[in-house]
Amino acid sequence: MVDLTLTDEQKDLREMAHNFAEKEIRPVAWDYDRDSTWPQDIIEKAWEVGLMNTHIPEEYGGPGLDYLSGCIIEEEMGWGCSGIGTSLMCNGLATSPIAIGGSEEVKKKYLGMLTEEPKLASFCLTEPDAGSDVSGMRTTAVKMGDEYVINGSKCFITNGRRTSSASGPRTPRRSPSTTSASPPATCSARRTTASSSR
Repeated sequence: MVDLTLTDEQKDLREMAHNFAEKEIRPVAWDYDRDSTWPQDIIEKAWEVGLMNTHIPEEYGGPGLDYLSGCIIEEEMGWGCSGIGTSLMCNGLATSPIAIGGSEEVKKKYLGMLTEEPKLASFCLTEPDAGSDVSGMRTTAVKMGDEYVINGSKCFITNGRRTSSASGPRTPRRSPSTTSASPPATCSARRTTASSSR
């Protein structure tokens, strides 16, 4: 049987995350939604106090917290505002392919850059005709030398234009609001080395 009793450290993390959400997110969440503006100040504050990128291992500059601790933080951020919370926590999803299949060089570069300053990453899965059904995706990546040529369309990319790295193609046409993702993004013969992991 799995014991989900929180450790003292996890209780402290929950309290810190809850206090942050209560003081920094909830009082202004409606304003960001109403005005369709970007919460950069909240992102910077969350990064500064260590509530972002908790999944990144210590060897790449992160705290290397376990997944339950990360979920506890995510739950509190979502309590503050689900849209802002999603943007704050998206780096975990976006960097999973890199953490699982990336070379040491790629891990150091892309995981490390998220711990150096408040940057965002995106996970680019959803396509106009496939939704989030991986088996229905049409986007292709063909290796040409040391780079990949990516062809396809993506939509609903959390953090779209605000991202510093992406697991998949992204060229959003407008800035996302805090509660909605970017409109369809199309990549055609775009070269990238960000996805090159081996």
